[in-house]
Amino acid sequence: MIEKHIVLDDVDPVVFYGVNNSNMQMIKALYPKLRIVARGEIVKVMGDEEQMADFEENMEKLRRHCVKYNSLTEEDILHILKGEKVSQDGATGVIVYSVQGKPIQARTGNQQALVKAYEENDMLFAIGPAGTGKTYVSIALAVRALKNKEVRKIILSRPAVEAGEKLGFLPGDMKDKIDPYLQPLYDALEDMLPAAKLQEMMDQKIIQIAPLAFMRGRTLNDAVVILDEAQNTTVQQLKMFLTRMGMNTKMIVTGDISQIDLPSQTRSGLVDAIRVLKDVEGIAMLYLNKGDIVRHRLVTRIVEAYDAAHAKSESNSATENNTK
Repeated sequence: MIEKHIVLDDVDPVVFYGVNNSNMQMIKALYPKLRIVARGEIVKVMGDEEQMADFEENMEKLRRHCVKYNSLTEEDILHILKGEKVSQDGATGVIVYSVQGKPIQARTGNQQALVKAYEENDMLFAIGPAGTGKTYVSIALAVRALKNKEVRKIILSRPAVEAGEKLGFLPGDMKDKIDPYLQPLYDALEDMLPAAKLQEMMDQKIIQIAPLAFMRGRTLNDAVVILDEAQNTTVQQLKMFLTRMGMNTKMIVTGDISQIDLPSQTRSGLVDAIRVLKDVEGIAMLYLNKGDIVRHRLVTRIVEAYDAAHAKSESNSATENNTK
């Protein structure tokens, strides 16, 4: 009789073991000759060598399934242990699966182009109006890279600029003060990673979320780095951020140049970068539009209404100037 320890360090034990350990009870029932004890991330198993090899192989299959789909059911276990292929829903072009096991994929032509541009370039600018999925798809790509062990960490950042409001002094420590600015990034991550696993990754700094000011002086290696709301960076801030890029790193910069919240006399770093970097080899510029909006249908109408009002205002201004 031999004893081995199997480490499940990249899955959420709660998801893997099932509600009230139902998954582990089924696994134990399917291997009655093995003594199996599961605690935390460690599964200890004792038995003869031949059954142990089969058990280890199947546990690895179950682990991979759980990592990919963020779920593991008793039905999945039966299919996998019988050697049958398990498919969630036959969806193609899936980036990752949500915590509910639903596929997250590029839903429009420009979102698909974003995914392709990410795969072909080390730096990508995704520019478009609210609701086009530029941040969400970017974070999904980062989570996929982490799950596939292509990188060791994800770094998410955005400038701490208020959207036309003065919030004053915020209570609490530094984390409490900056978290409101970073909440959209947390929201996306919570869709894609189980809560316990996400918290563990953040505690271990595998996933780091920080305001842009905290990037100064760092060299970001072996990571997917995403800067959100880049239209609210200054020219100097964005240059500082882009030059943090290290080895085996991919950078995605997202922003909406129609929603600049900087003081009127301050030039947007994103607008400047589009002009300066548009022809640099290895950098992709991807533009999304109102046709890519995947939020409530009213969001598309709102964007169209503002675009029309802006165009009318510019036309009126040009007419006034010509008549003077």
